[in-house]
Formats: sequence, structure tokens, C-alpha cells
Amino acid sequence: MKKDLVYDEKNQLALDVYEPEQIEAAILLIHGGGWFRGDKQKEKQLAERLADDHFLVVSPNYRLAPDFLYPAALVDVFAAYEWLRAADYPLPAGKIAALGSSAGGNLAIELALQKGIPAASWSGIIDLADWVAHHEAVAAAMNQKPDFDQQDPAKIDQSGLNDAFYKWFVLNYVGQNQKLLQEADPLQRVSPAAGPIFMANSLKELVPLSGVFKLQAALTKNKVPSETRILAGTVHGEGYTELVYQNTVNFLRDSFL
Repeated sequence: MKKDLVYDEKNQLALDVYEPEQIEAAILLIHGGGWFRGDKQKEKQLAERLADDHFLVVSPNYRLAPDFLYPAALVDVFAAYEWLRAADYPLPAGKIAALGSSAGGNLAIELALQKGIPAASWSGIIDLADWVAHHEAVAAAMNQKPDFDQQDPAKIDQSGLNDAFYKWFVLNYVGQNQKLLQEADPLQRVSPAAGPIFMANSLKELVPLSGVFKLQAALTKNKVPSETRILAGTVHGEGYTELVYQNTVNFLRDSFL
């Protein structure tokens, strides 16, 4: 692994690279954390597994809210993508995909929508403006845990529905600005130029299932391939890795054919 390679000098943002001996394709692996917490280091276990399956894995840090509101995180992830495209790695035909969980899933979806690359989203945060508009009665409340940075990503936010927290970090991402909330909603950017998207979500988890259905319908309308895996229970993001990992890898591989 090559650690802490700077891809943005101005903002001093770094990424980690996991390079297998034989590269089949590259994956931009984006950490979650509600756009306000998290770090690339938390993706080490998943990144190593992907590298074992012959993927070159690039995992970037990005600027976090509320110090940096939308679109800062998105701008950073796009910069990491351009860094990867320009890097001197033997990528077959420039094959690059994106994978992320929760907020990372949202950013992976944005790469698919705006850059046209394949992406996979595990519990991606998709339904922003419309969800907030229909949940005016929900009082936003954060639930920052003091040991978050020490937690395994597979054990974070696994207790099920939490509308108060969901509303809090969505609004935190845009600084409570309703105009910015509309701009941050990825559903408005679906077009025939989007890349194929794999989505996984649990039925009763932290991230509402509504976004998956809305995005899949919009992708279908625009004749963009997608695949959805809906899981029982309350498990969020990397908590269900074992159940969706092979589906995800197969989907991304098929998308390159």
C-alpha cells in the first residue's frame, strides 16, 4: 500500500493506493460518515479485499461539513478521480469504477451520474430535498459517538431507522441552506450519459429506501442499467459487506464488458 499520497496540494488532501500485482480495473473507494466524519483509513480492510481480487484501489480523504459544505466533498472526489486517470498505472482501457457506503455511496453515485463511470452504492444517501420536504415534523438531532474514529465501519449505525439523525446530517451537509439542498440532490442529475449503478440497502436501516427506488426509476427511464439488492433488517453500509460483496464485484466487472 502507498499511503498518504497528496492529490490536492491546496487543501492538503491525500489518498491511499492499494496495488495488486495484476490489475483488472481500478476502484475509487470512498469512505462514509455523513459527509461530516470518517477517514480513508477506515476502508483498509475492504480495500485489501478488493486488491486481492485484482482491483487497483484508490481511497481518498475529502473535506468535511460543516467547515466545508456541498459541493466541497464532491469537488474533492472528482479531483481524486482525475488524479487516478492521470496516474501512471497500467489500467486496461482506462477501466475505473466507484464504490462507497452511506455518504461515500452518494459520492460514488455522483461519479456515475456526472463522469459516466460504473458505480456501486451501499446504503448511499440519495433522497435529499424531497425527503426533507416531506419530513418537516422531524426534529433534526445528531448522534456523534465519542469512539466513532475507532469503530469498525461494519459496526457503525446498525441500529435501524433514525430520521432525526438522517435529517441532521443531510442539512449539515448544506448548512441548512434550502437552495443548496436542492443543488446537492443527485436525483436531478440522472441522464442517458450516466454510468451503470449497483445499489444495496436494508429495509429498516438508517438511510431511507425511498432514494433507491427513485434513482432506479430515473435510471430506467433514461435507459441506464442498474441493479438493486434489498436486504432484510436494519444493517447499514459495510455491515452487510459479506452479503453484497460478490454481487457488487460481478456488477462492476460486467459493466466494463
